[in-house]
Amino acid sequence: MSAIPIHRHDIILGPESARVIIRPFIPTSPQRIATIIGRTLALSDEEVARELQSVFGEFDSRHFDVATLLMEQFFKVQGHIFTDRPPSRERRLLIGAQFSGEYALESAALFNPSIVPHPDQTNVPEGGLRFIMSLRATGEGHISSIEFREGLLSPEGTISINPVSRYVTLPEVVPNPLYRKKRFIVKLHEIGFYNECAVAVMSPLGDDFTRSELTLTVSQVRRETQPISHDFRRTLECIQWLADSNYEVQFPANLALSERIIFPISDNESNGIEDARFVRFVEDDGTVMYYATYTAYNGRAILPQLIETQDFLHFRILTLNGNAVQNKGMALFPRKVNGSYAMLSRQDDENLFIMFSDNPHHWNDPQILLRPAEPWETVKVGNCGSPIETEAGWLVITHGVGPMRKYCLGAALLDLNDPTKVIGRLREPLLSPEGNEREGYVPNVVYSCGSLIHGTELILPYAMSDKATAVASVPLKKLLAALTA
Repeated sequence: MSAIPIHRHDIILGPESARVIIRPFIPTSPQRIATIIGRTLALSDEEVARELQSVFGEFDSRHFDVATLLMEQFFKVQGHIFTDRPPSRERRLLIGAQFSGEYALESAALFNPSIVPHPDQTNVPEGGLRFIMSLRATGEGHISSIEFREGLLSPEGTISINPVSRYVTLPEVVPNPLYRKKRFIVKLHEIGFYNECAVAVMSPLGDDFTRSELTLTVSQVRRETQPISHDFRRTLECIQWLADSNYEVQFPANLALSERIIFPISDNESNGIEDARFVRFVEDDGTVMYYATYTAYNGRAILPQLIETQDFLHFRILTLNGNAVQNKGMALFPRKVNGSYAMLSRQDDENLFIMFSDNPHHWNDPQILLRPAEPWETVKVGNCGSPIETEAGWLVITHGVGPMRKYCLGAALLDLNDPTKVIGRLREPLLSPEGNEREGYVPNVVYSCGSLIHGTELILPYAMSDKATAVASVPLKKLLAALTA
């Protein structure tokens, strides 16, 4: 056991099944869709009114605006309506309900937290800090999304988290996002699709281009290339996939943080957005951007991706480039080091790596930073979020996996000017699963995606066995002393 005192706060964030969104519930068969619509069209006006009243009676109180949500589902199937007579609004709403279902975002788990200072510190008492905590929410089918909580660290060191809203809201997808041509071409090169067809599509576009401009050039190339070969078709599909994988979403400004949900949108992440590691990044000129690396999962393969936001209302989701963009656990340093961006990563599911770049979207040439060393981390070692700058060095919270797949948290200290140099490393775990922390979806696990320093304490939110989230604090001075002894 670690000799460093750990204070476990009386805070447990557990999964809540009542927080639900409305998702499409649409059969894959066009015949079935038409049949269901036909049954609804055959109902009398009185039956439609009665059924719709029942739907609103059961579900109106569970959503901000259930009518708008049902109408959105209707629009997805209206092309299957086999009559020229437009249905009434009530009948359209009922058809929308036939192809809708509730999804409980966090019914299975609420875990793997990261924590960053809130961009708005208005009216916070001196010595206090308002924070944002991101959480991985998992529901039916093990689909993961990103949720948020807001709270306050008081000057005295107490931690409070704002009440959580009953409602959750999906963002609006920005319909015509902007792309950077250079990044787009680099990614096409990496995945082996920068060929004659891609050149024809990309050449007419400016350095920055919109989705509508890309659609126009794709359509033009398609028209001018007849017949279209298999390779041409595959390239056009790849360009479409890449555009879909880089998107923007926007929340209304009046939504509470706990009401904002980032749910999978692109095919890359159809089975989950996993383990977002948020960091408040400060550029050399003082500009602040919140980045988050996360793992997109489509049920077969994983792909590290990047989130950018300045206000937690507007988010850009981007693919990453480079031969080091693989596996899980990428974590960005909170500022440049010697003029370069720096990133921790996992390349081989065993060791912790570090890499540097002049571009936060492009990563190559990783080098091993830490290998498993102690009995509690003999299987593998990795990071638990972005490094934290201290006067003594870069503080890295690590995780280690040992016998019986037990996950513990550790710590390492890296040189401030040359973070490839390891100054110190804990011999014993900083935090190990104890008592009810051992019980959950994946037993015997404590894990974190990010922590921060407040005053003299390290604030460390952590997941308990892939089920719920707790918060601990550690005396920073004693932790650093142990790492430099």
